[in-house]
Amino acid sequence: MARTVKAIQIEQHGGPEVLKLVDVELAPPAANEVTVRQHAVGLNFIDIYYRTGLYPHPLPHGLGNEGAGVVEAVGSGVKHLKVGDRVAYAQSPLGAYAEVRNVPAAVLVKLPKNIAFDEAAAMMLKGLTVQYLFRQTYRLQGGETILFHAAAGGVGLIACQWAKALGVKLIGTVSSPEKAELALKHGAWKIIDYSRENIVERVMDLTGGKKVPVVYDSVGKDTWEASLDCIEPRGLMVSFGNASGPVTGVNLGILSQKGSLYVTRPTLGTHINTPEKLKAASDELFDLVSKKKIKIAISQRYPLARAGEAQTALAARKTTGATVLTLD
Repeated sequence: MARTVKAIQIEQHGGPEVLKLVDVELAPPAANEVTVRQHAVGLNFIDIYYRTGLYPHPLPHGLGNEGAGVVEAVGSGVKHLKVGDRVAYAQSPLGAYAEVRNVPAAVLVKLPKNIAFDEAAAMMLKGLTVQYLFRQTYRLQGGETILFHAAAGGVGLIACQWAKALGVKLIGTVSSPEKAELALKHGAWKIIDYSRENIVERVMDLTGGKKVPVVYDSVGKDTWEASLDCIEPRGLMVSFGNASGPVTGVNLGILSQKGSLYVTRPTLGTHINTPEKLKAASDELFDLVSKKKIKIAISQRYPLARAGEAQTALAARKTTGATVLTLD
């Protein structure tokens, strides 16, 4: 039997003012779904891309792909979960900004008891992003020196810690002295404050002119050229986000001019596209968090009704670490 729950919906694309907290009808879970009462929801840049229409989706729709909570009901075809299980997810159909929702069972993992709901909501998408970047897209072995943009963001602070755990020297870029200090506290080897330093010159200095084998870039348009200039011959450019706008109009010839470079534009979804791959990646993340090698920095918490305010702060780069929407 359907019931009414609170959720954020948008009926048109636009600024944060289009986010509305409304009553929605929630049906019982379908055969391969579970109903999750959410305790916390992760806030990510991709939510803003859907709100503005950069990533198109039929309107009206909800927002958010990441959350954590407790299973309230289980569909008939679900075998690996039961009512009462603590669960988390990184990539679901849109609609995580909700009190209670139905989620495909295939995207859910059981949450260890020693990891809190808000930690899980803050780390699933960001932590699994670092997992696929560091362990799959370019598998770091230890001993490398790498460049990672936006090192004080939610993904960046996890990347700093994961790199240190692997024995990798992470050079991070940030926009302020405060963010530089934060990234260094989380394990970055060196920091470049691009508001006052030249990224390419500093990378050359720090590597003795060698440059780096891989650059991880979620900023996009503003850092594309500088990133390419920091990569050693036959190195890899990993472009995994568009915080400053998408990279467009690329002439592939530039890759040969700068040293037979490789470039990839990966997404998390293609790296965790089976329950087995999702579980393996999640287990690696949970293990590092459980061993305290990675600590999840939640710097901002907002109630669900203030989701627009949270997105405004994120878009203005006024946040550090992770931001979560709370439902407790």
